[in-house]
Amino acid sequence: MWLYAAERPWLLGTIVVLALVLLPVAVWMDLKNLSDRALTVQARTLNRMLNDIRGYYATNIVSRVQGHDGDSIAAHDYADIPGAVPIPATLSLELGDVIGTSGEEEIGYRFVSDFTFTSRAAHRLDGFERAALASFRASRDPDAVATEIAGSLFEREIRMAVPVILGQACVSCHNNHPLSPKHDWRVGDVRGIQAITVHQPIAENLFSFKYLFIYFAGAGAFGIALTGLNWRQANQFRRMNSELEETNDFLASVSMKISKYLSPQIYKSIFSGEKDVTISTERKKLTIFFSDIKDFTETSEHLQPEELTNLLNEYFTEMSAIAHAHGATVDKFIGDAILAFFGDPHTRGAREDANACLDMAMAMQRRMVALKGEWRRRGIEKPFEVRMGINTGYCNVGNFGSADRMDYTIIGAEANLAARLQHIAEPGGIVLSYETWAHVRDRVRARPLQPITLKGISGEIVPYAVEGIHDGDDAPATINEAESGLSLFLDVDRLDAGARRRAETVLEKALDAVRGARPEKPPETAG
Repeated sequence: MWLYAAERPWLLGTIVVLALVLLPVAVWMDLKNLSDRALTVQARTLNRMLNDIRGYYATNIVSRVQGHDGDSIAAHDYADIPGAVPIPATLSLELGDVIGTSGEEEIGYRFVSDFTFTSRAAHRLDGFERAALASFRASRDPDAVATEIAGSLFEREIRMAVPVILGQACVSCHNNHPLSPKHDWRVGDVRGIQAITVHQPIAENLFSFKYLFIYFAGAGAFGIALTGLNWRQANQFRRMNSELEETNDFLASVSMKISKYLSPQIYKSIFSGEKDVTISTERKKLTIFFSDIKDFTETSEHLQPEELTNLLNEYFTEMSAIAHAHGATVDKFIGDAILAFFGDPHTRGAREDANACLDMAMAMQRRMVALKGEWRRRGIEKPFEVRMGINTGYCNVGNFGSADRMDYTIIGAEANLAARLQHIAEPGGIVLSYETWAHVRDRVRARPLQPITLKGISGEIVPYAVEGIHDGDDAPATINEAESGLSLFLDVDRLDAGARRRAETVLEKALDAVRGARPEKPPETAG
C-alpha cells in the first residue's frame, strides 16, 4: 500500500494534508472528552458531598432537635447531651471525617488546630499545616491562602488552606467553656486552619486523550512506514549509485579506449551529443592534408618487423601531436599515410583553415629533420622521408558505412587530389593546389609545377611547391640528405671545436669536388 502511495505523489500529499487537518479535530474532541469527564467527576463529587452533608444534618441535628421535648443547646459534646447539637467547630471536624471517609479519594477535607478541647484527642498536623498556621497567625489576614502542590510523574495533588478566624460569638464561647484549651481568645485570632486536598491521578487523564492518541498512533504508523519506505529507497539509491559508479568507471575506461581510435574533435562531438551516431553526411568546404613516406616498402625491407613497428608508431605519434596542436581532424592512418582535414567538425573559415593546414605541414617537415637525425644516430640507414599534399575544396564528410559499423571520413575528388599532390611532391616537400595557394600566397613562397590532370576533375590542375620551408628557422642543427651518389648527415650540436674544423675541411673538399666534376655526357643517339 505504501509503495502504491509512494509511486503517486499526489496521493501522498493528500494524506499529509488530511493528517494536518485532522490534528486540531483530534485535539478538540479530546478536550471535549476531558471537559465532559471533569464535569462528570465534579458533579458526582459535589452530589456525594451534598448527600453526605444532608444525611449528617438529618441525623445529628434535625433528628436530635425533633426527638427532644426541651430546649436544644449547642455543645462540643452534643452526643452526650439529649437534644444538643454540635457547635460550628465540632460540625466542621465531623464534616471533615464524613467527607474523608466516604470512599472517594479525589477530594479531602481537614479542619484542624493545635488547640483542641481537653476532652478530644490532639490533632496531628503535618509540616504544611504547621507552616500555614504559623503564617496565618503572623499575618492575621482573613483572606490569606496557603498552597502546596506535590505528587509524582503519574499523579498530582494540590492542597489549599485558609485560616479559621474567631468572631465575637466564638470568642465568648471559647473563653467561657470549661474544656477550652485557653480562655484569652480575642476577636480576629486564628483558631486553626481549614484545608482542602484535591488528588488527581495523571494516568487517568491520559486516557482522556484517546482521540489524540489514535491520531498520534496513526501518524506514528505513517511515519514508520514512510521511514521504512525512505530506508528502502535509500538502499535502492545506494545500490543504484554503486552500479552507476561501476558503470561510469567502465564507460570512462571504454571511452578512453575509444578515444584512441577517433580524432579528438570527433570524439568530443560524439560524447557531448553534438553529433548523432547515424549514417549521415554533409557537404563542406575543407582543406585536406595527405602525407606519405617515400619508398616505405624499400625501407621496411631493411628493418626487422619490431623495429619497423616502433619506428612507424614513433613517426605517427610525433605527427599526430603536431596535427592536434594545429586543430586538425586526423581522419585515419592508411598504411604509412596520414589523412587529415580542417573545416569539420569546427571551422574558422576556408582561409584560416588553409593557413592552419600549411602551418601544420611545415611544422611536420621541420620536425622530420630532427627525427631523421635521431633515427640515424640509432642506426637507421635510411630514415623516413615524407611527401605532403594539401588541397582545398568541397567534400562529403560524415558517417559512412552500415548501421553496425561506421567510419567518420571524407569522400570526394578533392580528397583524391590531395593524395595526387602528395605523390608528386619531393621528399621533404609540400605541394599545394591552386585554391590552397590562393589562401596562403601572401605568407609563403611557392613555384608552379607542371599541370596535372585527375579523373573526375575537368581541366588541368596547376600544383604549387612550397619553398623556404625552413626559412625563418635558426641555422639547422641537423642536415640529413640522401640521394643517388649523395649521403650527407651533419649534427652541428654534437661537434666539438676540433670536429667543427674537420667538418669545414671535409665540406670544402666536397664542394670543390662537386664544382669541378665533369658534366654528364649526353646519351648517344643511334646514327
